[in-house]
Amino acid sequence: MNILRFLTAGESHGKGLVGIVEGIPAGLALSPDDIDRELKRRQGGYGRGGRMKIEQDHAEILSGVRWGKTMGSPLSLLIENRDWKNWQEGMSPDVVHEGSIPPVTRPRPGHADLAGAVKYGQKDVRNILERSSARETAMRVAVGAVAKRFLAEFGITIGSYVIRIGNAVMQRPDYGMQETLDWNELLRKTEASPVRCPEEEASKQMTEAIDAAAKNGDTLGGTFEVIATGVPAGLGSHIQWDKRLDGRLAQALMGTQAMKGVEIGTGFAMAEKPGSEVMDEIYYHKETDSEGKASADGSCCSFYRKTNHAGGIEGGMTNGMPVVVRAAMKPIPTLRRPLRSVDIVSREPLEAAYERSDTCAVPAAAVIGEAMMAVVLSDAFLEKFGGNTVDETRRNYDAYREYLRGF
Repeated sequence: MNILRFLTAGESHGKGLVGIVEGIPAGLALSPDDIDRELKRRQGGYGRGGRMKIEQDHAEILSGVRWGKTMGSPLSLLIENRDWKNWQEGMSPDVVHEGSIPPVTRPRPGHADLAGAVKYGQKDVRNILERSSARETAMRVAVGAVAKRFLAEFGITIGSYVIRIGNAVMQRPDYGMQETLDWNELLRKTEASPVRCPEEEASKQMTEAIDAAAKNGDTLGGTFEVIATGVPAGLGSHIQWDKRLDGRLAQALMGTQAMKGVEIGTGFAMAEKPGSEVMDEIYYHKETDSEGKASADGSCCSFYRKTNHAGGIEGGMTNGMPVVVRAAMKPIPTLRRPLRSVDIVSREPLEAAYERSDTCAVPAAAVIGEAMMAVVLSDAFLEKFGGNTVDETRRNYDAYREYLRGF
């Protein structure tokens, strides 16, 4: 059972998105600004569509926070859809407005449209596409912002960057030279890029690829990487399949719209090389502080690695190295140059319906990936250290760090 869990509700053109978060300890300083900063990052990125010009997402905290601090009770969040004013009858819950807009009967290839219509017995695909829309991820980012705020209390930070958009690709960091990586500098450059890519030349090529796709009425996918630093060893477990942290992270990212692949660390590339080249060898150093105690950075006492092909996870548990997860996003299926489809009512062949869409949303997907990683790591952190208050969790964590110093 998850310690930290959340649910979302709402449709793309409904009145708003609602989220309920349970499990955040009492005493965590939290404000709407903490959430809105992450929502703004999700809305950015070269290649976004017209919806981002309409929506300027803001999270309203409805419950669970009093005078700037969590109370230990469930948090409820609301993000209003500004576009709702144009859909009040078309998405009305009231039966008197039934038929106020035409039904959508042309399912779009690559979307949930047809499978959802068949599963739920719908003749109007809008009843499927409104919920399956990636608009829902705005609330996931809001929930992830709360989780990020919690992790920050313990020195854990999460960032991301785009590796590929279409055929434009940056050189992936060399995890065989882990000691030379400067994650802070990498992420600083990322935030300055319109496509959230830290390499200037690759960033330029990505924007050009997006422009070309937009001109052709097409879309592009890509890959991104999410990194968590400061994560202590021992989150997750090897004892059951559903407790393994790598599996939990993979499910969290794969559960995001349009994701088609996830790998941990160097992942698939490890399958192409011998074990001697991709296993992260273990070293030991014992330095002491002014009191003569062995130092520990929260990883695993004075044991350390020079490489990080495993992406910070071994045997389903964190090993103290940065946690690195990579995800592949397919091109957005909604095209201005529609693909072939079949009307679900008339059975006639025709072009798929078009809903306003992005040309490329990989930069935004990376921010969503950060949110989902934050939720999973927060859950694993609370599973390991417990605590009904942030102070209690901190005492437990500090005791664990002291234990690591003597391991």
